[in-house]
Amino acid sequence: MKYESFKVACSSCNLRELCLPVGLSQPQLSQLDNLVANRKTVKRGEALFHAGEAFKAVYAVRTGFFKTCVSSEDGRDQVTGFQMAGELLGLDGISTDHHACDAVALEDSQVCVIPYSQLEDLSREFSDLQHQFHKIMSREIVRDHGVMLLLGSMRAEERLAAFLLNLTQRLHARGFSSTALVLRMTREEIGSYLGLKLETVSRTFSRFQDEGLLEVKQRDIRIVNEAGLRALVNSTRC
Repeated sequence: MKYESFKVACSSCNLRELCLPVGLSQPQLSQLDNLVANRKTVKRGEALFHAGEAFKAVYAVRTGFFKTCVSSEDGRDQVTGFQMAGELLGLDGISTDHHACDAVALEDSQVCVIPYSQLEDLSREFSDLQHQFHKIMSREIVRDHGVMLLLGSMRAEERLAAFLLNLTQRLHARGFSSTALVLRMTREEIGSYLGLKLETVSRTFSRFQDEGLLEVKQRDIRIVNEAGLRALVNSTRC
C-alpha cells in the first residue's frame, strides 16, 4: 500500500455527487482540494486499516471495492459491510479514536485520504460540508438498520434478494448496469455478511437461477426478473 500525489481534484471528480463535495461553491471546493492532497493504492487482499489502529483519517473510495470485517471470539472474520466507489471508509473510528474493524480491498483499489482533524476544522467553516458529512453518517446508520432487518426477520432467499437489489442499486447510481454485475466478494463473504452458511448461499443462487430470477455464471450475475426479487423482499413486510 502506498501514497500518491492526488491527480484528480474533488472539484473535477466524477464521483463528487456521491462523496463529500455536494453543494459546495468553487472556492470551497478549492479548499477541499487542498485538504484531500493524497490518495492510497491498496492491492487486492491488503488492509487499508486494522481494528485497534489509531483513527486519523476517513477515506473516500475512488476506485475498487472493499469489505469491512471484525474478528469474532472464535477467530473467524465477520463481514460487516461492502464499500464501493463514492463511499466512505473509516467512520467507525470517530467515537473512540481507534478503528473498530478491518477494511480489506477485494480488488486493486484507490482511496482519497481525508485527514479528520482538518475535515472537522473545514466543516466548522462551511456549513454545507458539515451538513453533507452528517448526511453520510446518517446513511451509514440507516444501512446498519437495514442489515439488522435482514438478519432479524428475513429468510435466506429474502436476505440474498435484498442484498443483490441493494448492490445493483448502488452500482447503478455510479453509472453501471442496473441488472448485471460482477460480484467482487466470495459467496462465503456474502454468507458472513448475511448470517448464512456458504452452502445456503450457493443453494439459494441455484434456486434463483432455476426459478428464472437470475442468470449465474460464477461471479457474473444478471438479474432476469427484478420484480420477482422485489416481491420476495416485500413479502417480509406483509
